[in-house]
Amino acid sequence: MKLFKQSLSRIAILFAVLMLPMHSVWAAQYKEGVDYVKIAGIPESNKPVVREFFSYNCSYCYRQDPFFEQAAHLLEGDIQFERTPVGAGRSSWILSQEAYYLAQKFNLTKQVHGNIFTRIHEKGNAFTRPDQLRDFFVGQGLNAKEVEAAMNSTDAKLALMNYDTQAQLAEIRGVPSLVVNGQYLIKEQGKTPAELAELVRYLNSLEQSK
Repeated sequence: MKLFKQSLSRIAILFAVLMLPMHSVWAAQYKEGVDYVKIAGIPESNKPVVREFFSYNCSYCYRQDPFFEQAAHLLEGDIQFERTPVGAGRSSWILSQEAYYLAQKFNLTKQVHGNIFTRIHEKGNAFTRPDQLRDFFVGQGLNAKEVEAAMNSTDAKLALMNYDTQAQLAEIRGVPSLVVNGQYLIKEQGKTPAELAELVRYLNSLEQSK
């Protein structure tokens, strides 16, 4: 029995020693104020999570979207990837917020996400009127009356208010921006999806080590 306990103790020590170098490498590699900043924070119902604040109207968001998708794939199964659309008080951006809400509501996000970016940045056809938004989703196979009802619903208004509140609490000053676990705003997103994924993992580890 004593020998068994000694073996367990040695295994625990070995595990701790093996884990220490990785955390030490991370700590030496990433610096607060350079790679990330601590923010007041937003409540996240599900953790661990990295949240992208974006707009379909943002050209840099459009260019970065494949990069973030690849990073999200590398994190899949360990850290959840979520999005929050930003309105910034601009009518066309607010319509894009509504587009994201409708995509989520009707479970069409994967189907329409890239198409909306393409519509705006490759075809120069941003949403400027609610009827354009309705027609777009009707073109995805939805019923016009159902789309209009969703657009005019209390749930839609609350969703947009929640998007704006999240952006404000996360201290978002530009898009795209990434926030890990509602607490760490990434400043340096890395040169490759793998580098970004590693930074996200490091920031997630900070909360776990508390």
